[in-house]
Amino acid sequence: MTFTTRPTLQGTFGMVSSTHWLASQCAMGILERGGNAFDAAVTAGFVLHVVEPHLNGPGGEVPAIVATEHDPTPRVLCGQGPAPAGATIAHFRSLGMDLIPGSGPLAAAVPGAVDAWLLLLRDHGTLSLEEVLEPAVGYAGAGHPLIGRVGDTVAAVRSLFEEHWPTSAQLWLRDGRPPAAGEMFTNRAYAQTLQRLVNAGRAAGSDREAQIEAARRAWGEGFVAEAVDRFSRQPFQDSSGRAHAGLVTGADMAAYRATWEEPTTLDWRGYTVAKTGFWGQGPVLLQTLAVLDTLDDLGAYDPSTAAGIHAQAEALKLAFADREAWYGDGPVPAKALLSREYARERAGLIGDRASAELRPGRPEGAEPRLPAHVRRGAGRRVDLADPTTGEPTVQSDGVTRGDTCHVDVVDRWGNMISATPSGGWLQSSPTIPDLGFPLGSRLQMFWLEEGLASSLAPGRRPRTTLSPTMVHREGKPILAFGTPGGDQQDQWQLLFLLRHLLGGRSLQEAIDAPMWHTISLPASFYPRDNEPGVLVVEDRLDEDVLAALRAQGHEVRLSGAWSLGRLCAVTRDPDTGVLAAGANPRGMQGYACGR
Repeated sequence: MTFTTRPTLQGTFGMVSSTHWLASQCAMGILERGGNAFDAAVTAGFVLHVVEPHLNGPGGEVPAIVATEHDPTPRVLCGQGPAPAGATIAHFRSLGMDLIPGSGPLAAAVPGAVDAWLLLLRDHGTLSLEEVLEPAVGYAGAGHPLIGRVGDTVAAVRSLFEEHWPTSAQLWLRDGRPPAAGEMFTNRAYAQTLQRLVNAGRAAGSDREAQIEAARRAWGEGFVAEAVDRFSRQPFQDSSGRAHAGLVTGADMAAYRATWEEPTTLDWRGYTVAKTGFWGQGPVLLQTLAVLDTLDDLGAYDPSTAAGIHAQAEALKLAFADREAWYGDGPVPAKALLSREYARERAGLIGDRASAELRPGRPEGAEPRLPAHVRRGAGRRVDLADPTTGEPTVQSDGVTRGDTCHVDVVDRWGNMISATPSGGWLQSSPTIPDLGFPLGSRLQMFWLEEGLASSLAPGRRPRTTLSPTMVHREGKPILAFGTPGGDQQDQWQLLFLLRHLLGGRSLQEAIDAPMWHTISLPASFYPRDNEPGVLVVEDRLDEDVLAALRAQGHEVRLSGAWSLGRLCAVTRDPDTGVLAAGANPRGMQGYACGR
């Protein structure tokens, strides 16, 4: 029997996997009360705001992919808020900036997560707003034992809070110190915010949908939008080293609503893999699978051998180069990028040696355009001292600064969801004291240069790294999975997918196996660094594999044995109704439950 860090759970009633045990168990409790997978996911999403505040928050965003018992066709829930009306290239240039800051009010997009969760509840849930928010209200108001990484994060930004972000200091530096691991922690302002949403719903009458719509209005047009508007006008220091006011207004909040969209899909070896549109990085996974498939070499699919790792890393580099040149919230040559002909053309660039070049393709003969910052060859980041910048993800040496969150749920009826909430973490921006949370910093993914696929413009969505996944077989959903990790999300998901679907490993075996990723790509987060040719690997990989990779020209950088990847996953066998779940052991807080 193969050893795993925990069992692959199996049952027939319901399964949940998330990045925190309290979110998983609260979601399972909703299933036990008769709710469906979508009720459970909404509960988990709001609990994650409370228990993983260093990784996500109400001021952030969430993309999700869903399939229902009545319609198994995958649909994308887009909770990625756009750039506010005042976010123009000219405005940032007038401030002397050539990159959008990685933290502070200026970096905030319009918050999208809460409206998206409420839209999901309205359209596919069955329980009331009060029922699904009850656990989050309870943990925020009465307290919960805080995980140690929250206090570590607060300690890292303590001087910033004390000197420049006093509202954050009031919440996170009680008694003049960061919270200790296991300490009971309350966020009564956020509990009150949630309770006011529930109260707004009650005032709308007894109809469930009317209550949810009333809460959405209270968020986007009522007291939340008013508090955001007031607070955004105040200047606070950001990662530029100067103080600036924010750009998100009440009018921006009122103009935003989460949306349902068609997914981007790829038919691959008997499966259909669904991702978000090209406004996110998700199609990177699809492009990589398409390129590997044209190699016509089963060895290229093994993430544990030197030949497989080399082929996969080189295919990923090509896909990420296309991400930089072609992905964004606008016209994208999507059909060409995912065509077999284009994949075959791109596969022809994979040789025996590791490439350190950025090589975007020319779909339909179009000339790629890269940002000047990338053309100049932004090099290795030398200053990692500012813990507020970028996504709080894994450093190039494998040290974890934090992460995003993820949750997957499947129920006995066959409803399934994969969701990746992120942004609005406690160190992204000053806390709005009336609400108990900060805004996010997703605008940093835009470029301050006209004519690019991801140029900043009001109303455009930033090209997010958040990347949930769903897999169908013969038209039925069988697998939902995802991971935190910024630019690494689709890389770690690739390894998991190959190990589970092609390698025949159980969910937990595929999650536990040694992970790796390339950082030979332009980073999505400030200061947008790039480390050509570098491959980061968990040091559990065999030494002969590492030696072979070095011989092929990869600059192999060893990471800790259990430091890369944060996978969550659930499955359903449509023929038997058997459900399964697995969760990441790295970081020691991911948790799956079910029966």
